[in-house]
Amino acid sequence: MNELSEDQIKKGGFRVTVSCHDPEIVVGEDGTYYMFGSHMIGAKSNNLREWDYFAQGVDQSNPLFDNLFEEKMEAFSFVGKNAENGYSVWAPNVYYNERMNKYIMYYCTTSSYIKSSICMATADQIEGPYTHQAILLDSGYSKKDIETTNVYDILGKDADTSRYFEYGGYNNKQWPNCIDPAIVKGEDDRIWMVYGSWSGGIFLLEIDPETGYPINPQQKEEKGVDAYYGVRLVGGGHHSIEGPYIEYSAETGYYYLFLSYGELKQQGGYQIRVFRSKEPTGPYVDAEGNTLEDQEDHSNYGVKLMGNYTFPSLNYTYMAPGGQSTFRDKDGRYYITYHQRFAENGEYFEPRVHQMVLNEDDWFVILPFATVGEKVSETGYKTENLKGSFYLVNHGTDIGSTVHTAECVQFNGKGTFTKDEEKAEYEVQPNSNYVTIKMGNVVYKGVIVEMEDEAGNATLCISAVGENNESLWFVQYVKQ
Repeated sequence: MNELSEDQIKKGGFRVTVSCHDPEIVVGEDGTYYMFGSHMIGAKSNNLREWDYFAQGVDQSNPLFDNLFEEKMEAFSFVGKNAENGYSVWAPNVYYNERMNKYIMYYCTTSSYIKSSICMATADQIEGPYTHQAILLDSGYSKKDIETTNVYDILGKDADTSRYFEYGGYNNKQWPNCIDPAIVKGEDDRIWMVYGSWSGGIFLLEIDPETGYPINPQQKEEKGVDAYYGVRLVGGGHHSIEGPYIEYSAETGYYYLFLSYGELKQQGGYQIRVFRSKEPTGPYVDAEGNTLEDQEDHSNYGVKLMGNYTFPSLNYTYMAPGGQSTFRDKDGRYYITYHQRFAENGEYFEPRVHQMVLNEDDWFVILPFATVGEKVSETGYKTENLKGSFYLVNHGTDIGSTVHTAECVQFNGKGTFTKDEEKAEYEVQPNSNYVTIKMGNVVYKGVIVEMEDEAGNATLCISAVGENNESLWFVQYVKQ
C-alpha cells in the first residue's frame, strides 16, 4: 500500500447531534438503531453516526414513560430527590422479552453514591411509552429505614439482614450500589442481569423470562451468593469499577464482562476494561488469568481496551471513554458503544460506536475509529503487507489523566519494526487477518482491518491485546 506522508494526512473528526451518557443500542426489526441513555435519553439512527432524539429530559413531558411522574412516583419512593433537589434516572437497559411479548427496560433511580433502586418498566413498542412496574432492588439503606425497601418482601419478614450493615449503616464496601443494570441472554436462553458500581462490586441475578423479575437464589455465603443481591462477580472495597455489561459469544463460549474504571470526568482516567468466563456466574479472568476482587491497586487487572488517546488525523484528543455497552448487528458483527469526552471541551460528552473483532485467542479487540461499515478482509494478509509507517498507541494499564499519544514506528515488511531503539517482531498468519506481535517479552494477538478514520482518511489498522492486559492500536494512513 502507498502510504500518506505526514503533511498529506487530513485532520478532522465528526461530532454527533446528541449527547448521551451510558448509551445502550438496540437494533429494531427494520434495522433502525435505537439508543437509550441516562437522564431519559432516547435517540435513533440509520448509520450509527447521525442520531436524532425522540426523548430527553427528566420530567413528565418526556414521552419515554407514561407513569413515572404520576402522583405516587413509586420509582423514587425509596431514594427520593438528589442533591440538586431533582430526580435521577440513570443507565437504562432495554431488551425484547419474547415470552412476555414486551420490551422491558431496567433502569435505576438514585440520590447518593450508595442510595439507589433498580426498577423495571415495560412497553409494547421499542420507543415506548414505558410503564413503570416495580422496584426490584434497593441499596444504601440503614437499619432504621430498611423496612421502607423491598428487602423483607424478598427474604421474608424474619430474615437476618445484619450482614448488610456496618455500624448501623449500609456496608457499601461489601454490598452493591444498585445501578447500571444490563441484561444478557446466555447459553440455553437463560437470562441474567448484571449490575453494580464501585461499592461492593459487580453482582449478577438470573431473570425469570416469564415475568422479567429476578430469581432470587438460595443463600450460599461460602460461594459468594446472596439471597437478595445474587452472585458477586468482581470488585469490592469501593474501588473504581462500574457500568458492567456482559456480551455472550456462542462462537467462543465465553461471557465477556465489560467494565469502566476510573472517575466519571474528563481528567478522571475513565476507561474500558474486559474480563471473560465460561460461566455467567464466573470466575471472570483477564488475559493474565487473574480475577478482580478488592485489590487496593486494581490498575493491572482486566484487559484495558481503551483509555485517553490521540492520533495525527484527529483534531480532538479523546478522553475518558466509558459507560459502555455492546451489541451484535443483523450482519453478525459485534459493536461497542460508549460516551466520549474531549480534552478541548470540558465535561461535554458524545456517544461513539466502534466495531469489535475477536482475535486468535478469542479476546475482543476494539477497532481504533468510529465504525463506517468496515468489513474484515475475506482474503487476509501476509507479513510483507505490513510495511512502512504505522502510528502506535499503547493504552497501557494506567488509571489517570495521561494521554497516550501515537508514536511513529517503521514496519520493514519482513517481520520486524523498531520501537524506542529496540527491535520488535510481527508475523501474520498467512492469508488471514491475524497478526502476532512481540514487544520485549510480551506477546500481543491482533487483527488487521482496513477502515476509514474519523477525518475521512483511508487506513490500515491493527488492534491487538497482550498477555499483560495492554491493548495496542497501529494505524497506517494510505492513499485511496
